[in-house]
Amino acid sequence: MQARAYLQLSVAVALVTIALKTAAWWWTGSVSLAADALESLVNLAGAVFALAMVTLAALPPDEGHPYGHHKAEYFSSGFEGILIIAAGLGILWGAADRWQHPQALDAIGIGVALAVVSSALNGLMAWAMLRKAREVRSVALEGDARHLITDVWTSAGVVAGLLGVMATGWQWLDPLLAIVVALNILREGVHLMRESTGGLMDQALDAESMNQVHAVLERFIPPHAIRFDHIASRVAGRRRFIDLHMHMPASWTLGRAAALRGDVEQALMSAVPGLRCTIQLLPMDVEAHTMDEEDLI
Repeated sequence: MQARAYLQLSVAVALVTIALKTAAWWWTGSVSLAADALESLVNLAGAVFALAMVTLAALPPDEGHPYGHHKAEYFSSGFEGILIIAAGLGILWGAADRWQHPQALDAIGIGVALAVVSSALNGLMAWAMLRKAREVRSVALEGDARHLITDVWTSAGVVAGLLGVMATGWQWLDPLLAIVVALNILREGVHLMRESTGGLMDQALDAESMNQVHAVLERFIPPHAIRFDHIASRVAGRRRFIDLHMHMPASWTLGRAAALRGDVEQALMSAVPGLRCTIQLLPMDVEAHTMDEEDLI
């Protein structure tokens, strides 16, 4: 199943969980269940936007976007982060009002049962999406999965708090739990915003991938008396790019140098999935300029 299909399923699950949590809130009057329902509404909006961005990211390169549209997925992560922060602030507002004006809860058992069912649905969906996100390196899919995981923990906390209200009769546990939920939501929203910003700023490949790159290059150096330098990498959604210089003896023919470059590129792309290489050929005693004067300002 493709990433788009997972997001379409996520939209359907979000609709079901919204219905369940809204019913739980209606039955009980719990502000913490209302907060949980609000987060599921954010899940729905995030899943719809993520689906749109994954569809855009899958478009092939064109004249205006020769490197493709892969960075569109970062907008999904950032947008979901904004929604999460807005939901967290709204929950804090409602919880503060309920703290000042406590209200007895009704039919807590029904509310807990509905919250447990919705949490189970979200947990299964998040587990499946996270596995797929790691497989295809989808930022949008991972962001939506992680938000669902946050929702699962939120629901678990709400259920625990409501059981506490049932056991003790302490009505203040309900708004207190809603405040805790809101703070957790805000933390996750800030994390998603940071990840989105980092991706749009052309972050380098992760350490594990760079270690694989260096291991591949080191295999070619001794038998061919060549060297590599000016290695630069960046990540754009699912796609990863690397640029480097390959220096060889000046006596080599262009055909021999080009053939070896092809072997190096193939080895790098096999070692690091999704990698695209650009290798500049240079004689051993020639260095290329890599920065303009503006880069030094």
